[in-house]
Amino acid sequence: MKIDYSDAPKNNILCVDMKAFYASIELVKRGLNPLENHLAVVGDKKRKGSVILAASTALKKKYGIHTGSRLFEIPKKDEIIIAEANMQLYLDISMKITEIYNSFLPLEAIHIYSIDEAWLNLNGTEKKFGDSLTTAKKIKQKIWDDYSLLCSMAVAPNMFLAKVAMDIEGKKTGLCKWDYSDVKDKLWPIKLSQCWGIGSKTEKKLNAIGVFKLGELAKLPLSYLEKKFGIIGNQLYYHAWGIDYSKLEGHYQDHRHNIGRGITLLRDYNDLEEIKTVIFNLAEEVAKRARHNNLRAKTIKLSLSFSYQEVKKGFSRQLTHKRATNFSQDIFRAALVLLQKNYQGEKVRKITLTLGNFSNNNYRQLNLFGNDDRQIKINEIRDKLEKQFGHDALFYARNIQKGSIKAKIDNTIGGHKK
Repeated sequence: MKIDYSDAPKNNILCVDMKAFYASIELVKRGLNPLENHLAVVGDKKRKGSVILAASTALKKKYGIHTGSRLFEIPKKDEIIIAEANMQLYLDISMKITEIYNSFLPLEAIHIYSIDEAWLNLNGTEKKFGDSLTTAKKIKQKIWDDYSLLCSMAVAPNMFLAKVAMDIEGKKTGLCKWDYSDVKDKLWPIKLSQCWGIGSKTEKKLNAIGVFKLGELAKLPLSYLEKKFGIIGNQLYYHAWGIDYSKLEGHYQDHRHNIGRGITLLRDYNDLEEIKTVIFNLAEEVAKRARHNNLRAKTIKLSLSFSYQEVKKGFSRQLTHKRATNFSQDIFRAALVLLQKNYQGEKVRKITLTLGNFSNNNYRQLNLFGNDDRQIKINEIRDKLEKQFGHDALFYARNIQKGSIKAKIDNTIGGHKK
C-alpha cells in the first residue's frame, strides 16, 4: 500500500522544546550548568507528597526522578537541590524566548504550544538566515547565548511530523530533520504509546485490533479507520503516513474564547457561605482579567468538582445575559444563581469560574436602573491601586471571611507559587 505525497504539505516547520525548562532556569539562576547539576522543582517543599514539576537532565539520568514523581522519592543527597516553583519567572523567560523567535520570524509564523514548546514556520527565511537547519541552529544558539538554556529541535514538512521527529530523535541529538522519505524507516517503527496525538483510549482500541506501531496503522484502509473511529480515523490514517494538513496559525491575534480561574481547595468545603466566599474570590479575579483585556462577558460558567467521597463528580453550568459585564458583583450574582439551582450540599474540592461570549469593553449597553459609571470608576481606582501597591491595597471585606482563598489566588499561577 502506497500513498501519493504530491499534494502533501511541503513546509519547513520547526518544533522547539526547551530542555527541562523549569529546572534549567533554576540552575542557571544559581550559576550552575543545567546539564551537569541535579535539581528538582516542586510545588511545595514542605509537603513530602508534593509533585515534581520538573527535573534536571542529570537528575533524571542518575536517580531516575522524573516529572510526576513525588518529593519523598528523591534521595537525600547533598548534590540534589530542591527548588520551589517560581511560575512568574518561568512565564517571563518563556516570553523572552518568544521574543527571540520573533527576531527571526513574524508573529504569524509562531505557534506557541505551551510554556516551553512551540512550532515555527521557517518558510521564507532562507535568504536572510540560510536553509532551515541553519536557521534552527541560529535560533538555538541565540537562546543559549542570552539565557544559557538548551532546547531540542526538529524540522519537517508539517506540524505532526516535526513534533514526532523532535520527540523521537531531536531530544537525543539536539536537532534533526525528517522528510516524507523518512516515514518508513523512522516513523513506522514508533510504538503508538510514543506517538504524539494518540491518547491511551485510542491506543487500547488499536491494540485490540492488533495495531501496536505506526507502520501497522498505516497498513489499515482509510475507509476502515473512518468507519471505526470517525473523523479521528481520518487523522490516524494520514498521521501514520506522516501527513498533517493542519495550518500553523500564529497567536498574535489573541481571540479569547474564555477567561477562567479554578482553584483546588486544601480541604473539602460544604459550608454554603464558605463556598460563596470562594466564588466571590474567583469572580474578583476573572473580572479583573476581563478588564485588563478590555473585554466584557455575557456568559458566566460555574463548575464544581466534588470530593472523592461523593457519589457525583460535580457539575458545570452556565447562563448568558443580554448585557455584557466585567463587574465582579455582576459575575458573582450570576454564579450564585447557578449555585442555588445546582448545588445540594455536597463536599466540594474544586471550584472554577469562567467568562465567555465577549464583547469589546468600548461598547456598553446602558443600564437604566444602575449606576455603571460609578462602578467603572471604582474598578479603575482599585485596579490602579493594586498595580501600584499590590493585591492588598484595597479589597472587599468578603475577601477575608472564613474560607477565603484570595491569598492563594494572588500568589499562585497555574496552582503554583509565583
